[in-house]
Amino acid sequence: MIEKNLHANPSKNRTPRHRAREFALQGLYQWLLNNEDATTVVNNIRSAHGFDKADGDHFTVLLYGTIKDSVALRESFAPLVDRGINELSPIEHAILLIGAFELKNNLEIPYRVVINEAVELSKSFGGIDGHKYVNGVLDKLAARLRADEVAADKKR
Repeated sequence: MIEKNLHANPSKNRTPRHRAREFALQGLYQWLLNNEDATTVVNNIRSAHGFDKADGDHFTVLLYGTIKDSVALRESFAPLVDRGINELSPIEHAILLIGAFELKNNLEIPYRVVINEAVELSKSFGGIDGHKYVNGVLDKLAARLRADEVAADKKR
């Protein structure tokens, strides 16, 4: 079921940046399961149907950056998950990596947007209640990584 969803065409109503996240999720899924190097994964994904409608630059930064920083990203959210990282589904694991990367490195993207995008990926590709889990973990992570932004948002 997950496998089928990961190879589906991206939704036609998605922004180029959201499509980049969808393709990055597919790449990370491939990387997590097959342990292929990042360049092989990027080349495979870039040749996928519909990639031309994605933000290729954001995809590249997201995929390479997430793979490169995966150890530190896992360490940032490991205390916030209720199980070992190796017990996460590959989809949740990949989405948490993407969300953690964007929270840490893409400060121009509001934290709420990062979380919402991760939740949408979870709804499209994850298990039944995976989006709730991803939302909870990334909400706690945002409070740690972007404390000032979260506090300012809560005052509104």
